[in-house]
Amino acid sequence: MAREDRRLIYMDHAGTTPMHPEVFETMSPYFIERFGNPSSIHTVGREAKGAIEDARAQVAALIGARPEEIIFTSGGTEADNMAIQGCAAANEKKGKHLITSAIEHHAVLDTCEFLAKRGWDLTVLPVDSMGMVDLDDVRKAIRKDTLLITIMHGNNEIGTIEYVEEIGKIAREHGIYFHTDTVQTAGIIPIDVGKMNIDMLAISAHKMYGPKGIGALYVRSGVRVAPLVYGGGQERKRRSGTENIPGIVGFGKAVELAMKERAQREAHLITLRDRLIEGIFSTIDDVILNGHPTQRLPNNVNVCIKYIEGESMLLMLDMLGIAASSGSACTSGSLDPSHVLLAIGIPAEIAHGSLRFTLGRMNTADDVDFVIEELPKIVERLRTMSPVMPKK
Repeated sequence: MAREDRRLIYMDHAGTTPMHPEVFETMSPYFIERFGNPSSIHTVGREAKGAIEDARAQVAALIGARPEEIIFTSGGTEADNMAIQGCAAANEKKGKHLITSAIEHHAVLDTCEFLAKRGWDLTVLPVDSMGMVDLDDVRKAIRKDTLLITIMHGNNEIGTIEYVEEIGKIAREHGIYFHTDTVQTAGIIPIDVGKMNIDMLAISAHKMYGPKGIGALYVRSGVRVAPLVYGGGQERKRRSGTENIPGIVGFGKAVELAMKERAQREAHLITLRDRLIEGIFSTIDDVILNGHPTQRLPNNVNVCIKYIEGESMLLMLDMLGIAASSGSACTSGSLDPSHVLLAIGIPAEIAHGSLRFTLGRMNTADDVDFVIEELPKIVERLRTMSPVMPKK
């Protein structure tokens, strides 16, 4: 069936999500009618300032924080950088040792490695075959000079959900700061920064049907974080620059909708996810499910299909109007196998055959069934041309 015969089936929501129509409607007035600079004291400026604070309260409510603990950023990457670099710069005298995991997003891994090149000690924890960080490994890695532990909540590639609450408790018991990247989980599964012992948390709007270019960093009251950007002293002198008012307003609305619809969305996604996994494994041989079988994101299906390349499958799926990915959207142009798949023990030649389907609120059972119908045909065609396919 050709692309023109049916609508786009979008299954790359871990890469980005389409903006919710209500988010767009909420943002629209702030481009033209309510255009004020929130640093101005006149009525137009005060109106913009009020919109920011309303959105700040909405974001805080999503994760059980206080509004003053939310710093708006340009997205999850800046939030991760600000947490790690900012904490390191502000608390250097407390210690210069960082702990992270081998499957973190590059926004975390590259930032930690940046600091390592500048004199910080870095411990990168391994994960098991399902992508889980061992809590005993966390405990063993802690030193007297450990300042920060940064472990993501849900992995963007394989969907594994880490034991964040337990890791946060370990950090708290040792007087160590704990940061987590929740870009893939916020608005999808429940988060409570108090219960989960989180000191800093990164979040992004465009992963929850909000606009691109806006995110937030939660910083628990009392945690010192140095700014990365200096200037006019916006965001309580923690992130200078005139605020992105339409983006912030849209972020707030996206959060409001996520909170309202979360349980319904989660149940819908789990049903579709499990249907897709069952369909793939019942129609295709030599498939590996990557990530934890049950403790995984509600919308994530990541598989390695042996003897063929993921890129070829993606191109053929795209010709049918199915949008998926072979890993993180940030590294999809790379010829190197996923660092996440290598970390869980997948050989490089098999890792090249990975596919990631990440479902969304508008996907249907018919969408899933179409993928289940067409993917085996694609796999069979590619395997007939594969030089590494074993002969029967």
